[in-house]
Amino acid sequence: MSTDLQAKIDRLSRPEAYPEDSPTVEVVTTHMSCVFLTAQHAYKLKKPVRYPFLDFSTIEARHRDCVEEVRLNRRLAPGVYLRVVPLAAGPTGRLTLGGEGRLVDWLVQMRRLPKELMLDQLIHRGEVTDDDVRRFTRTLSDFYRQACAERLGPADYRYRLAQDIRQHALELSEPAYGLPTDLATGTAAVLLAVLEKDRRLFDRRVRDRKILEGHGDLRPEHICIGPLPLFIDCLEFNRGFRIVDPADELAYLALECEYAAAPRIGELVLDTYAAATGDRPPARVVHFHKACRALLRAKLSIWHLKDHEAGETARWGRRARRYLDLAGEYCGRL
Repeated sequence: MSTDLQAKIDRLSRPEAYPEDSPTVEVVTTHMSCVFLTAQHAYKLKKPVRYPFLDFSTIEARHRDCVEEVRLNRRLAPGVYLRVVPLAAGPTGRLTLGGEGRLVDWLVQMRRLPKELMLDQLIHRGEVTDDDVRRFTRTLSDFYRQACAERLGPADYRYRLAQDIRQHALELSEPAYGLPTDLATGTAAVLLAVLEKDRRLFDRRVRDRKILEGHGDLRPEHICIGPLPLFIDCLEFNRGFRIVDPADELAYLALECEYAAAPRIGELVLDTYAAATGDRPPARVVHFHKACRALLRAKLSIWHLKDHEAGETARWGRRARRYLDLAGEYCGRL
């Protein structure tokens, strides 16, 4: 399987593999996919992997996920997700994108967005204006207002949150990662206690029909600040990960902005959302979700140790520790 995947990556890393004229191809690899960036487009190839939360192990499963990715991302990124493209092997075994022959895989074709207009890059350059933040938040607010509330009971919602917290803490406590286990378990204990003590706050969010199908991975690198704000890379592979409270998604974005040393953006996002929708989540709910998301980001950061060379171990370890520290800070506000 790894040899088959490597052959696809080798072929798709070459400019001649694409119908458009592109002098180079940039390759970006993640846990679950490889993205090939030409001058005009981005092509995403799913890796044939299987985790407890997704299964890309068959070509049929990867095709289904490609179709879902295009459908779901068109909600918040119109005109970006273009189509699903077949990858075929000809009589000589040569792989051709969109050509005829034996079907070997599928890719999502997207319009490539200007890197300099992505929110993370704007934050890095210190070029984010309050008007930028208000514009993209109003787009998100309209999206949330139009979404249908999920049929989910308050107890079920709290159970899901508690299960996530326990799973994050369990993973972060693995001795091989070298993280302070008391920080992860202590943070989880505080969050579980808050979830029990303040259950009425969370139950009210459910009863007020605030739990809906959102984006699932709302981070600065997924937001394009153009004439029409665009939001890419939603979590398409597991619907459960998209069933959220807008307070959760916006707290996640605020956390990531704070991690990038731009806390003002998160504050303005929450204020703009409240003004646009009339929904002002309690501060304790927001701090709770920030802490939960910080635990999640610490876990995802430390997972990179499994996929990267030893020279990058320290970087991912520092990143995970920073998120753990942020989780502890948010818990301190609870």
